[in-house]
Amino acid sequence: MALHGEGPTHGTAMAVADALGARGEAHVWWWRTPEHTDPADLPLLDTEEFRRALSLPAERDAAAFVRSRAAARRALAGLFGIEPREIALGRRNCPGCGDGSHGPPKLVVPSLRVALSMSRTAGCGIFAVGAGSAIGVDAESLRPVRGSATTDADLTAAEQRYLGELAPGPERDEAFHRIWTRKEAVVKATGLGLSGVELGRLETHPARSGPVRVTHTHRGRTSAWTVEDLELLPDVAVALARPAGPAAHGPVHRHTDH
Repeated sequence: MALHGEGPTHGTAMAVADALGARGEAHVWWWRTPEHTDPADLPLLDTEEFRRALSLPAERDAAAFVRSRAAARRALAGLFGIEPREIALGRRNCPGCGDGSHGPPKLVVPSLRVALSMSRTAGCGIFAVGAGSAIGVDAESLRPVRGSATTDADLTAAEQRYLGELAPGPERDEAFHRIWTRKEAVVKATGLGLSGVELGRLETHPARSGPVRVTHTHRGRTSAWTVEDLELLPDVAVALARPAGPAAHGPVHRHTDH
């Protein structure tokens, strides 16, 4: 992989990453997941990803996984002006336990100070790149929610009241998924995932259109996040979380990967 060096290509990628950080920007790509694996995606996977794809029993799941890894590399290649096959992805150590097998995604080659996050839901994939050390994105396909969702233990009292005041139907369904994607985006951004916090204590302010400020506390340490809803697809709720402050003041650039 040529980008281990300090050649002109690597220098261009570093300049792009520096500009991203200076402007506090983020880039988000979305795509519809295929029903069958696209052979053009396979050469972009590394050995471990290829093995994982083969281990998935459902063809639809394998196709979605393969597309997500290939689309992420294409997105990074286009952003930084390099070839997709030169991109190496890995994982950061989990900030909770230090395990490197389940931390947030990391850009290994080229080695740049940017944050990555991925999400998949039925029929759709999302990939986000942001300035700084953390970013989180979550997507959920909109679907009808049960009446019992208004008293879900993973919701705060304020979130339960808000949902309880809405009549059953599309508005309440959208509100529930807005709450859920905001929560998931934050826990992904922290790198801790769903095990890192009691979701019922994570207040997402669903009545506000956003961006909203969400605080996350883990082992006595509190972090603050700016969370915004992204309208990318009519049938998918998407939320993006970035650290509150300069790293979240820039625009979010949206792209499609077909």
